Amino acid sequence: MLTAAISFLLTAGGVAVAGLRAWRRRFRSATRWFAVALLPAGLYLTGLFPLAGKIGRAFADWGAKLVFDPRVWTGIVLLGVSVALLLATRWTGRRGAVEAAPERPAAAGPAPERPAVAPAPKAPGKQQKPRTGKQDDGLGDFADIEEILRKRGI
Repeated sequence: MLTAAISFLLTAGGVAVAGLRAWRRRFRSATRWFAVALLPAGLYLTGLFPLAGKIGRAFADWGAKLVFDPRVWTGIVLLGVSVALLLATRWTGRRGAVEAAPERPAAAGPAPERPAVAPAPKAPGKQQKPRTGKQDDGLGDFADIEEILRKRGI
Protein backbone atom coordinates (compact mmCIF):
# COMPACT_ATOMS: atom_id res chain seq x y z
CA MET A 1 0.00 0.00 0.00
CA LEU A 2 2.86 2.37 0.78
CA THR A 3 4.45 1.60 -2.58
CA ALA A 4 1.23 2.58 -4.35
CA ALA A 5 0.99 5.88 -2.46
CA ILE A 6 4.60 6.81 -3.19
CA SER A 7 4.26 5.83 -6.87
CA PHE A 8 1.14 7.91 -7.42
CA LEU A 9 2.57 10.88 -5.48
CA LEU A 10 5.66 10.85 -7.69
CA THR A 11 3.46 10.66 -10.77
CA ALA A 12 1.28 13.55 -9.56
CA GLY A 13 4.33 15.67 -8.78
CA GLY A 14 5.80 15.00 -12.22
CA VAL A 15 2.55 15.86 -13.94
CA ALA A 16 2.42 19.13 -11.97
CA VAL A 17 5.93 20.05 -13.09
CA ALA A 18 5.00 19.14 -16.66
CA GLY A 19 1.94 21.40 -16.40
CA LEU A 20 4.10 24.31 -15.22
CA ARG A 21 6.51 23.74 -18.11
CA ALA A 22 3.62 23.71 -20.56
CA TRP A 23 2.16 26.88 -19.04
CA ARG A 24 5.53 28.60 -19.69
CA ARG A 25 5.30 27.38 -23.30
CA ARG A 26 8.18 24.95 -22.98
CA PHE A 27 6.29 22.12 -24.61
CA ARG A 28 9.29 19.90 -25.34
CA SER A 29 10.40 20.00 -21.73
CA ALA A 30 6.81 19.50 -20.57
CA THR A 31 6.51 16.39 -22.72
CA ARG A 32 9.70 14.95 -21.25
CA TRP A 33 8.54 15.65 -17.68
CA PHE A 34 5.18 14.06 -18.41
CA ALA A 35 6.85 10.95 -19.87
CA VAL A 36 9.09 10.54 -16.82
CA ALA A 37 6.17 11.24 -14.48
CA LEU A 38 4.23 8.29 -15.88
CA LEU A 39 7.01 5.82 -15.05
CA PRO A 40 6.35 5.28 -11.30
CA ALA A 41 2.63 4.60 -11.81
CA GLY A 42 3.35 2.32 -14.75
CA LEU A 43 5.96 0.36 -12.80
CA TYR A 44 3.59 -0.07 -9.88
CA LEU A 45 0.60 -1.11 -11.98
CA THR A 46 2.63 -3.71 -13.90
CA GLY A 47 4.05 -5.20 -10.69
CA LEU A 48 7.67 -4.45 -11.49
CA PHE A 49 8.43 -2.83 -8.11
CA PRO A 50 8.36 -6.18 -6.23
CA LEU A 51 10.49 -7.69 -9.00
CA ALA A 52 13.01 -4.87 -8.63
CA GLY A 53 13.13 -5.53 -4.89
CA LYS A 54 13.83 -9.22 -5.48
CA ILE A 55 16.57 -8.38 -7.97
CA GLY A 56 18.12 -5.92 -5.52
CA ARG A 57 18.12 -8.47 -2.69
CA ALA A 58 19.59 -11.17 -4.96
CA PHE A 59 22.33 -8.78 -6.08
CA ALA A 60 23.14 -7.87 -2.46
CA ASP A 61 23.31 -11.57 -1.50
CA TRP A 62 25.65 -12.25 -4.40
CA GLY A 63 27.84 -9.31 -3.40
CA ALA A 64 28.09 -10.60 0.17
CA LYS A 65 29.05 -14.06 -1.10
CA LEU A 66 31.61 -12.51 -3.42
CA VAL A 67 33.46 -11.03 -0.50
CA PHE A 68 33.28 -13.96 1.90
CA ASP A 69 32.89 -17.19 -0.11
CA PRO A 70 36.04 -18.77 -1.64
CA ARG A 71 33.88 -20.75 -4.11
CA VAL A 72 32.86 -17.50 -5.79
CA TRP A 73 36.51 -16.49 -6.15
CA THR A 74 37.25 -19.90 -7.69
CA GLY A 75 34.42 -19.33 -10.16
CA ILE A 76 35.81 -15.93 -11.11
CA VAL A 77 39.24 -17.46 -11.73
CA LEU A 78 37.69 -20.19 -13.90
CA LEU A 79 35.79 -17.58 -15.92
CA GLY A 80 39.02 -15.62 -16.44
CA VAL A 81 40.89 -18.73 -17.59
CA SER A 82 38.05 -19.57 -19.98
CA VAL A 83 38.11 -16.09 -21.55
CA ALA A 84 41.91 -16.18 -21.84
CA LEU A 85 41.81 -19.58 -23.59
CA LEU A 86 39.12 -18.42 -26.02
CA LEU A 87 41.10 -15.31 -26.91
CA ALA A 88 44.31 -17.30 -27.29
CA THR A 89 42.71 -19.81 -29.66
CA ARG A 90 41.21 -17.01 -31.71
CA TRP A 91 44.57 -15.24 -31.94
CA THR A 92 46.46 -18.39 -32.91
CA GLY A 93 43.72 -19.34 -35.39
CA ARG A 94 44.11 -16.04 -37.20
CA ARG A 95 47.87 -16.24 -37.12
CA GLY A 96 47.84 -19.78 -38.49
CA ALA A 97 45.47 -18.79 -41.28
CA VAL A 98 47.79 -16.00 -42.38
CA GLU A 99 50.89 -18.20 -42.34
CA ALA A 100 49.22 -21.15 -44.08
CA ALA A 101 47.62 -19.09 -46.84
CA PRO A 102 48.72 -20.35 -50.27
CA GLU A 103 50.65 -17.88 -52.36
CA ARG A 104 48.87 -16.60 -55.40
CA PRO A 105 50.46 -17.39 -58.74
CA ALA A 106 52.01 -14.46 -60.53
CA ALA A 107 50.03 -12.86 -63.32
CA ALA A 108 50.76 -13.95 -66.89
CA GLY A 109 52.12 -10.56 -67.76
CA PRO A 110 51.89 -6.88 -66.97
CA ALA A 111 48.44 -5.36 -66.92
CA PRO A 112 47.52 -3.36 -70.00
CA GLU A 113 47.80 0.38 -69.64
CA ARG A 114 44.48 2.15 -69.27
CA PRO A 115 43.82 5.78 -68.64
CA ALA A 116 42.68 6.53 -65.08
CA VAL A 117 39.95 8.84 -66.34
CA ALA A 118 37.89 8.38 -69.49
CA PRO A 119 38.44 11.16 -71.99
CA ALA A 120 35.73 13.78 -72.09
CA PRO A 121 33.82 14.31 -75.33
CA LYS A 122 35.15 17.22 -77.31
CA ALA A 123 32.86 20.20 -77.59
CA PRO A 124 32.38 21.51 -81.12
CA GLY A 125 34.38 24.63 -81.79
CA LYS A 126 36.73 24.12 -78.85
CA GLN A 127 40.24 23.01 -79.60
CA GLN A 128 42.60 21.51 -77.10
CA LYS A 129 46.25 22.47 -76.94
CA PRO A 130 48.49 19.83 -78.42
CA ARG A 131 50.67 18.18 -75.82
CA THR A 132 54.07 17.54 -77.23
CA GLY A 133 56.79 15.48 -75.64
CA LYS A 134 54.52 14.11 -72.93
CA GLN A 135 52.84 10.74 -72.76
CA ASP A 136 49.06 10.86 -72.39
CA ASP A 137 48.45 9.84 -68.78
CA GLY A 138 44.68 10.18 -68.90
CA LEU A 139 44.72 13.50 -67.04
CA GLY A 140 44.42 15.70 -70.12
CA ASP A 141 41.08 17.00 -68.93
CA PHE A 142 42.72 18.54 -65.90
CA ALA A 143 45.16 20.66 -67.93
CA ASP A 144 42.77 23.61 -67.91
CA ILE A 145 42.37 23.36 -64.15
CA GLU A 146 46.14 23.19 -63.68
CA GLU A 147 46.56 26.29 -65.82
CA ILE A 148 43.97 28.24 -63.76
CA LEU A 149 45.64 27.22 -60.53
CA ARG A 150 49.06 28.29 -61.81
CA LYS A 151 47.71 31.71 -62.84
CA ARG A 152 46.36 32.24 -59.32
CA GLY A 153 49.56 31.06 -57.70
CA ILE A 154 48.07 28.02 -56.08
